[in-house]
Amino acid sequence: MTTDIAHRADGTSRASSAGAWAVLLPAGRYDAERLVHHDTLELTGLDEAVRARPGDDVLVLIDDPVRVVALGRVAPPSGVRPDDPEDPQSDREAALVVTYTRRVFDEPLPAGQLAPVGPVTPLDPAVHRALAERLGPPPPRRTWLVSLDLPIEADSPAEAARLFWAYVQELGPRELPAFVSPAGDELAMQAFVLGAEANQDPEEDD
Repeated sequence: MTTDIAHRADGTSRASSAGAWAVLLPAGRYDAERLVHHDTLELTGLDEAVRARPGDDVLVLIDDPVRVVALGRVAPPSGVRPDDPEDPQSDREAALVVTYTRRVFDEPLPAGQLAPVGPVTPLDPAVHRALAERLGPPPPRRTWLVSLDLPIEADSPAEAARLFWAYVQELGPRELPAFVSPAGDELAMQAFVLGAEANQDPEEDD
């Protein structure tokens, strides 16, 4: 145990006495975490008991190369998870629950020589502190306008709304473009598919 530093949401720092862990996202989970906002990361099917305790600090990593995509803190287990198509073991009791405190899924931070040896690896708190400090506090929040436009043939407005939500559930963020612009600057609108900017102008593709 050692005194560590973690950033609050307002960008200030706090001191805490906690252990530290590196959590490696399972294959395919990175895309799922980028596509939909989650407050927590719940991992199931771990091969051995995890000794992380609530309040311990966490670096969330992706592999090849190893990069930091989030900071978090161990939370008490939440019991059996509802079925999640992104996690084939989601009907099992979560072995580790991490509450996110900082996300950088869109701009992962290189983790240097850090080499996790499994899905959950004990971490030197000094290494956690150094990487957390490199990430720094989150940028200021701002208001964005997000829209999704679908041309739908229907016999009534209510039926069109039902078909709209059916298409959204079926296709989801992997296929449907979401149009995002800063509030008050609609000319800066960008389309996003799979969590990344995507060109929707067919003339520019020619």
